[in-house]
Amino acid sequence: MTKMTFDHITGDGRLWAVKYDGEELNCFELLFNQWYDMSWLMKFFKENLKDLSDYFRITNVYQAIMDTMDDASKLECLMLDISDDANLDTLFRHLENSRFAEMTLGKEKAKGQGANRHKSWLRIYAIRMDPGVYLVTGGAIKLTATMAERSHTMAELAKMERVRNVLIDNGIFDFDSFNEY
Repeated sequence: MTKMTFDHITGDGRLWAVKYDGEELNCFELLFNQWYDMSWLMKFFKENLKDLSDYFRITNVYQAIMDTMDDASKLECLMLDISDDANLDTLFRHLENSRFAEMTLGKEKAKGQGANRHKSWLRIYAIRMDPGVYLVTGGAIKLTATMAERSHTMAELAKMERVRNVLIDNGIFDFDSFNEY
């Protein structure tokens, strides 16, 4: 069984993140650390240059790095907005584009805003516990049309499913039961 704990992110109960067993940071912190790490981004974009070029028509790795850092900064500010009128429901959408109804512990995604030249490739994956309350399970740089096309995005799908199953196995179906846990 996957061991994990849950960290407050915003402190107001709206945003949480999974801290996986063996990790020093929760997945939210780890994700943004990667997206601000020039060395990590350089390695990622060099390894995925074909996807970057094919799907986004970008061949300049340095430009991709700068776009990622800029987009990550904007997305992080939106996620961490603790003002009374902040609403995470405006950021997160159903993971499955074909799903139109809410579901218990729904799988969701938030996207960055993107650069002027292209749509965002940044994704944050979360489970919706209640309206406006999300548990981040991870995230990725998505450079392909579907998550099934690459192992790093497939791994995020698997993590999301594992977290959802742990919640269900522990009788957690909403934020009230999450708090009781």
